[in-house]
Amino acid sequence: MFEEGELERLVAAAQAGDPGAREYLLAKLRPVVLRRCSRFLPHHADAEEAAQDALLSISTHLGDYGGRGSFLGWVTVIASNAARSTYRSMRRRAEDSHADLPDSVDPRTTSVIAGTRLDLMEALGALERQHPTLVESFVLRDLGDLTYAQVAEELDTPLGTVRDRIHQARRFMRGRLAPGR
Repeated sequence: MFEEGELERLVAAAQAGDPGAREYLLAKLRPVVLRRCSRFLPHHADAEEAAQDALLSISTHLGDYGGRGSFLGWVTVIASNAARSTYRSMRRRAEDSHADLPDSVDPRTTSVIAGTRLDLMEALGALERQHPTLVESFVLRDLGDLTYAQVAEELDTPLGTVRDRIHQARRFMRGRLAPGR
């Protein structure tokens, strides 16, 4: 995707105000962001909507990236948050329109909310409500595909703590996503 050193040069140039570098950086990041959003929202139009929101946020807040953690880790956090926000927005719209949503879902299917993995999003929502400190580590590792070390660096948290949080989150999610639950 990026040649060695290319990402760092592009980020620095974009942060310095080079509009061409910003545009090129966002174009190169688009497939990465779309892939991340698709992990949450398998329906292409939903993932596209979330990816556009994420890319806008990345562009708007590029100056806020201070180099703590990897740039791609920072992008992963923004993409994951955009996908979750898109899901919540779709959920509210469906509820406001009085659409019939299933009380329990089959994890092998997608929801009536435009193809969203309702089972995954509902389980993440429950994890966030019951164990808010576990969510970000889990999302970055299991949905964002970052390594444990990258998650620890991104969150500025000891590696052992990150491993424990991910273990607890996986146990919680397995219980929520298990067939026949």
